[in-house]
Parts: sequence; C-alpha cells; structure tokens
Amino acid sequence: MPNLVLQNQLTLLEIAKRKDPNGNFAVIAEILDRTNAIMKDVPYIEANGAHYHKIVKRHSLPAGEWRKLNAGVGTAASDTTEVTETIGMLEQYSEVDKVLIDIAANPSQARMSEAAAFLEGMGQTWVETLFYGNGGTDPEKFTGLMPRLNDITLTNVLGCLGTGSDLTSAYIVAWGQGKCFGIYPKGHPTAGVEHKSLGEQTKVLTSTQYQIYRDHFKIYGGLAVADDRHIARLCNIESSGPANLFSDDKLIQLLNGMPANAMPVIYVNKTLKTQMDIDAKDKANVNYTTANVWGVPTLMFRGVPVKICEGIVNTEDECV
Repeated sequence: MPNLVLQNQLTLLEIAKRKDPNGNFAVIAEILDRTNAIMKDVPYIEANGAHYHKIVKRHSLPAGEWRKLNAGVGTAASDTTEVTETIGMLEQYSEVDKVLIDIAANPSQARMSEAAAFLEGMGQTWVETLFYGNGGTDPEKFTGLMPRLNDITLTNVLGCLGTGSDLTSAYIVAWGQGKCFGIYPKGHPTAGVEHKSLGEQTKVLTSTQYQIYRDHFKIYGGLAVADDRHIARLCNIESSGPANLFSDDKLIQLLNGMPANAMPVIYVNKTLKTQMDIDAKDKANVNYTTANVWGVPTLMFRGVPVKICEGIVNTEDECV
C-alpha cells in the first residue's frame, strides 16, 4: 500500500516539537494529537491578531485583455471581502489528591497521567467546536465547519434524502494556508497551548479539607477558511433506521467541485463510516480502495482519505 502525505504544513504537534522539543507543551500536544486523529491533519499558523485573524477573501479575478499593436487596455481589480476569524479560549483546571500522587513510583509521571484525562476531554471539546462551534450565537467559541455549510443552496453543500433530527454528514476539507487552517494567537510562545502547574493547594469542602495538586490547561485558537471552495458538506444522511441514504454520486459531485490541487480529506463518524465500508465490500464498487495514511491503513474514496472523527454527531438537524 502506498503512503500518502496529506500536506506539508505544520500541525500543532510539529509546532510544539520545534518550539519546545523537551518541555510540557510538546507532551500536551502529543496527547491531543494521539487522542484526536484530526489533529494530525489540521495545519496551524500564527494569527495576525491576539484574538482574531483577518483574511481577505477574493471572489473574482481580473481576466486580462488581449491588446493590439498601438492600442491600450483598460484597468481592472479583483473583488474581495475582508473577513475576521475569531479565536476561542478553552480552559480547564485539573485537581488530584496529593496522597495519590505522592505514593506513586514516579510522581511527576502519575500527575501527568491524571492530567491526560482532562486533556483528552478538552481535545474532544475542541474537535466538536471545529465542526459545530458558532461564534455568532456563542461568542466565546470560534466558528466551525457546519455553520459555514448549513445552507442547502450553497454550491459546496449537497443533501441526501434523510429528514428529522437523527442525521449526520460527511465533511470534506482541504487543509493548508490559503485554504482551511487552524490559527493561534499572535505572538503566543506556545501556539496557544499552555500548561501551568499551580502546585500544592488546600481543597476546602463544606466542612472538611485536604491537600491537592492543581494544574491549569489552556487551548487558545480557532479555524480560518480563506477559500470556501476548499470545504464541503454532504448532509441529511440518515444515521438510524433501515434506509441507507448515503450517496456516492453526490460525494463525487462535491469532490469534483473543489480546485484540482485541493488534496481533501473526508471526515465521517463511525455510523457513516460503516455505511461506506458496506458499500466498499461490494467488489463491483470501484470508488473505494485502501492506502496507508500516516502509516495507518485508511479507506480511500476515489483516492481521497476517509477518516473517522468522533466529533461528528448523529443528531444533526435537517439542512434546508
């Protein structure tokens, strides 16, 4: 099986290794990367603001004019819009009984092991926001993919025949600068990810108290879409019941609507991945193959990796 390289932009883990090859930041990024597969794909760049990233989206290009000898041409300009992408601040405190850590053979390792559960939960929240966050209705969050693709009349959104609120979607993303990418605050020394040990503290309950170790974790960042042609959604797919309403044909339409050099990835949850695997077992279905992505055998749809993302739910509302 061939090995595929999805993109050569720096992911959060790669930035961590460069900025902090032996420190806490790299350990935290590795935990986030290991527990959320999509983190291996998302490239991150430094935003041009502390709490935002401004993008100029180009909607049209000057076509140019053919010129005759001794004759001139007119002037033209591209049509652009300035868009501000927001940065969200996700934080969490970890508390663990001091005795539990002190009796461990390796206290520092035990403390990080306890913190790993908090980091995994934060990573799941981050990925869920990557798909469903809506800065318009929840200003503390950044805006994810679904709110940008929640209109069936958009050219990069196609719907299957499912109805109700037990629906799911396949999200297609081409990652990269100038396409779709993660952002972290301008000037942040650890790419928006921080861990601070607050040391030993007294935990006060209603009538009792005990000693704990306390840690504070932060993930500051967001999602930026510089070119809407590099994201797409196949929506209104039934996640329950006997009907399998997933459409290979519409997925092909969406992929063909992307730029030729897009190099997209298809993200689905386990329910939809199962539907696709059932289609793939039909030897007459030539749309599916298998390849190694990051060394892991991965289902391919017409050469495009299909990856499971637990952040995609089975309870989406119908997209109309």
